[in-house]
Amino acid sequence: MTPKTFNMKSGSGGAAISVRVNPRSPKNEISGVLDDGTIKVRLTAAPVDGKANQALIEFIAKVLGVKTSQVDIVAGQTGKDKLITITGLNPEEVQQRILAQVK
Repeated sequence: MTPKTFNMKSGSGGAAISVRVNPRSPKNEISGVLDDGTIKVRLTAAPVDGKANQALIEFIAKVLGVKTSQVDIVAGQTGKDKLITITGLNPEEVQQRILAQVK
């Protein structure tokens, strides 16, 4: 069963979320929330030359309805586990929009 919340931190002017990326998937989607609260994201992009990172930023921005400039990967650029910050949305808005997309 998917938990009702996920790992999210409140910051000045935004929020931060933990994400685990599965690249080379059939489609871009939020596939669930892990037991530790990390959001699982599937991306079609390959993890080559930063393509998966850019695809993740674009996908999260689309899901949240914000500009790509408001989404930043602050940790985990070369791994599957990442910390992402979103500026301009409060944590409650981020949580609502992401959970609405969970498959």
